[in-house]
Amino acid sequence: MKQQSDWIWPILRKDEVVILSAYMPQALSDSEIDTLIAEAISETGAKGMQDMGKVMAILKPKLAGRADMAKVSMLIKGKISA
Repeated sequence: MKQQSDWIWPILRKDEVVILSAYMPQALSDSEIDTLIAEAISETGAKGMQDMGKVMAILKPKLAGRADMAKVSMLIKGKISA
């Protein structure tokens, strides 16, 4: 048998999501990620795949929690192998 207070749990959970999302880092846009990648490549002077680690070392602290690092890795590979 349901308790009278059972109806409030979905509302509280939704409110919790709203509250917590205000404290979460905002995801970066694709253009912001591209800009940061271009800056890191320029800063490291990356010329090929052997420089991938240098680029990732610069980007990881800037993008952690704000971008999918697997996607970032693929974007870097595309830019430095071209």
